[in-house]
Amino acid sequence: MKKSLVICTILCAAITLTGCKSKQSAYRAAYDAAMAGTETTTQQPVQTQVPVVTPVQTQPVQTQPVVTDNYDNVPTRTESLQLVNGAGLKAYSVVVGSFGVKANAEGLQRTLKALGYDAQIAFNPNNNMYRVIASTFNEKGAAVQSRDQIRSKYADAWLLYNK
Repeated sequence: MKKSLVICTILCAAITLTGCKSKQSAYRAAYDAAMAGTETTTQQPVQTQVPVVTPVQTQPVQTQPVVTDNYDNVPTRTESLQLVNGAGLKAYSVVVGSFGVKANAEGLQRTLKALGYDAQIAFNPNNNMYRVIASTFNEKGAAVQSRDQIRSKYADAWLLYNK
């Protein structure tokens, strides 16, 4: 009885595995159909004439920059700072670097001064960070415009409101 059970199992497995075998003819038919579609597209005539384009004379477009006086939506971080090195802070400042080590902040300050900025260093005692400030303003609008110009060189520049 064990022999017949083993033989039956082997026979069922053989039928199952050979029944699922994919047929090469099915793949060949799909390949031939795809190649037939490719051949018809490659046999299209090639256009040899070049269209003539005549230039249209236009006047240059004068564009004006969009000026907005509403800077309420511009994100500003509020911190209480102590001036470490510089001429003095105003209400809004453009920060280009934050360091935990004062020497690193002084290095960036020297770099900014060499580029013509009136760079300053301020210390935030709440988080022990030295902020390197490129410029400082009384009005938020002027600070936003300065930040946007500085971002061409320092992409991470941000606004700080000194309370």
